[in-house]
Amino acid sequence: MAGSREIRNKIKSVKNTQKITRAMEMVAASKMRKAQDRMKKARPYGEKIRNVAAHMSRANTEYRHPFLIGRDTVKRIGIIIVTSDKGLCGGLNTNILRKVVSQIKIWQAEGEQIEVCCVGNKGFGFMNRVGANIVSQVLGLGDTPEMTRLIGAVKIVLDGYMQDRFDRVYIFYNRFINTMKQEPVMEQLLPLSDERMQNSEQSNEKPRLAWDYIYEPEAKPVIDDIMVRYVEALIYQAVAENMASEQSARMVAMKAASDNAGNVIDELTLIYNKSRQAAITKELSEIVGGAAAV
Repeated sequence: MAGSREIRNKIKSVKNTQKITRAMEMVAASKMRKAQDRMKKARPYGEKIRNVAAHMSRANTEYRHPFLIGRDTVKRIGIIIVTSDKGLCGGLNTNILRKVVSQIKIWQAEGEQIEVCCVGNKGFGFMNRVGANIVSQVLGLGDTPEMTRLIGAVKIVLDGYMQDRFDRVYIFYNRFINTMKQEPVMEQLLPLSDERMQNSEQSNEKPRLAWDYIYEPEAKPVIDDIMVRYVEALIYQAVAENMASEQSARMVAMKAASDNAGNVIDELTLIYNKSRQAAITKELSEIVGGAAAV
């Protein structure tokens, strides 16, 4: 059995760890509320631009944006992977990266080429280790996502689709369900499907069959800007959802770590008490034995 001093040192070490995990739990809870508010505030903008883009896509114009045109064959795929910059958030990043790897294997078995855009340090490091073809990355977003930081890396993927370098573009991220549940999802970003533009979580409104717009000066620049803004809104919403999921997962993980630390402290305290009682019993036995011998 370990000595009393060694056990006391272990108890002290675990208590210090427990203080850290409790502090991280409280910080994550505060950041989680802010991230959820940010995610909810971004939804009305995404909802409105979704409706506008859906209406314009069905308007009777001679120009149809390339984002709405599907390709007959799919040989090259671009994927955007959204992960966190930091760890200690349970299996959040592991789950989404496992989904990415399994899907990449399916695509590669079909002879398709994959190029990757990474948002977040964890995904970037993992894709580097597996030897993926990374075309752009965004690292160190912090606790508040900014579209100005995302636009550079995202533009490379969007331009690749416009220039026929990609036949399809997908995005992987963790969708926020509630505090205890985050779901890894894969969504097709380009080409934009009618189903994606019609469906919404907050609105059952569907675009009408025909819309008539008056464009000034002409339709092409207006539709180009609207479609790009729509895709950017989808990506920003995915990043906001992933950040809310990250803080929720970190809060849950740190709470579990604090509870486990408490259990370890109880077990070590019991071992320490047994060790101390054994030492006292041994001393008493030596005293009694010495007195009997005299």
